[in-house]
Formats: sequence, C-alpha cells, structure tokens
Amino acid sequence: MEILVELDKVSKSYEEKAAVRDLSLKIEAGSMFGLLGPNGAGKTSTIRMMIGITRPDAGKVSLFGKPFGDGALRRVGYLPEERGLYKRMKVIDQLVFLAELRGLGALEAKRRATQWCERLQMADAMDKKTEELSKGMQQKIQFISTLLHDPELIIMDEPFSGLDPVNAVLLQDTLLELKKQGNAVLFSTHRMDQVEKLCDQICLIDRGAAVLAGGMREVKSRYERNRVIIQFEGDDGFLQHAAIAESKSYAGHAEIKLKPHADAQDLLRTAAATATITRFELVEPSLEEIFIETVGGRSDA
Repeated sequence: MEILVELDKVSKSYEEKAAVRDLSLKIEAGSMFGLLGPNGAGKTSTIRMMIGITRPDAGKVSLFGKPFGDGALRRVGYLPEERGLYKRMKVIDQLVFLAELRGLGALEAKRRATQWCERLQMADAMDKKTEELSKGMQQKIQFISTLLHDPELIIMDEPFSGLDPVNAVLLQDTLLELKKQGNAVLFSTHRMDQVEKLCDQICLIDRGAAVLAGGMREVKSRYERNRVIIQFEGDDGFLQHAAIAESKSYAGHAEIKLKPHADAQDLLRTAAATATITRFELVEPSLEEIFIETVGGRSDA
C-alpha cells in the first residue's frame, strides 16, 4: 500500500518548550488514521508540520513519497480546528471562491460545490449567507471546502465539532466512502467512540511524544478482557462481588471492571442467583478507557 505521509523522528519546540518530540508515523492510502491526545499534547503542531505551516526543528516529513514540497499541497485537503468563513458571503459563492483558490475554474468549482451541497443535504442553504446558518451548517460548509479539489490526503482537526448526531453520521459515512475510494483520512478528535468505529490506525501522543501506536485491533488486543456489561432485572447486590474493582450501575444496566485475573463466570453465577440476567458480556476496554489509563497514569516527571 502506498504511503502518503511519513514523519521520521520529527521534533518541534516553541520558546524552549517541546511541542513534539521524536515522533514517527506513517499513513497509507485507503486508510483512516486517528491522531489522539489530551489538550496541548502536540496534535495540531504535528499536523502543521505535516503540511508545511511550520517546519520541524529535527527529523523529516515526506508527502506522497517525497520530501515535503509546496506542490504536494494541491493533493491535500485540510480542515483546521480554527474555523474561518466569510460570514456575509452566500454559501455557493464562498465555496466557489475557496475552490478557485485551489486551482479550479469557476464553472467546475460551482458544479462540484453544488454536487457536494446536495450530497450533504445543504441544497436549500446554497443562496443563504453564512451568518444565517447554524454552527453545524457552517461546519458542513468547511467540510465541503476541504474536499472540493478532490484531495488524496484529507486532514481534519476536530471535524465533528458542533454537529448534531444526524449530521455527524452523514460526515462519517462520507469519510468512509472516500477511504474506500483510496483516499487517506487523518483526523484528530476528542471523540474516542468515533475513532474506535472509524480508524484503522491510531497514534496517541502525550507531551509531544507517542505513547501508544498501531492498528486499532492490535492496540486493543494488548489489554485484558476485564470489562463486563450486564443487563438485569431484580436485585443488584451482585455488584458487591469480590471480583469487581469498579462498577457503574444504572437502571437495569451495569458496567463493571474486574480485578486482574478475576473469575467472570463466578460473578455470573452470583448475579444469576439474585437477578434475571438478560445480557452478560465480557469485553475488552473501550478506546476511551485505554486513553484515560495511558495518559492519566503518566506522571509529570
């Protein structure tokens, strides 16, 4: 598989504070890559080096198999976390203008903009001014503007910000379609559930350094299946079982973390003795739990 992005031991500091430290990663065509980390971890600094907004102090950045060059940016679509739209421009005029900046002619720009607006259920908003639209609709304008020039590498920093669940799914489905077509998608987000569903590869960075990286399935397989989901009717006294390290109980639903090497079957027998069990599932930890465990467990030393 063709490698579209490669960072080789890149580092970047601002006023003697390390934003990124000795970071290496690769992104392949036809893949979805999640760049994760807490606030201030170095995610945005990494993306900016990837597309030449800043240059690394050390290490190498390659795009499309070659050392970074400005010409490669015509093959990249970038949606930054900081939003920037012209509030008094009509949606269609704005999209055409942004597409022309990417090298498209006016007629082709309008054709593509119209198609994308129809695809993302924005046809009725095309002749409205940006300031008349909701935050979620404005986010969709920026999403479309990122894709108008048909980029091979799509980089999105918090792409689902401000979107309701329906529109979030619409954008997720669009990204999955682009991935199937061979595009590479990198996105940075705090939404661990979205990363877990969408991404093939992840890199979790903290204090500018990679602390967890690899394929999603491979990363999750490193962790013991010590989470239990129980749906039940009746007494929840089984939540006092000695095998349980932590538990959260809702109406007829419990989420449990077991102690190391605990006997899940013994917990099931105890629960079944006092309640009617309609679901008992032993699962691996969620990516959000892995994130909290990995980042939260690190000291500042």
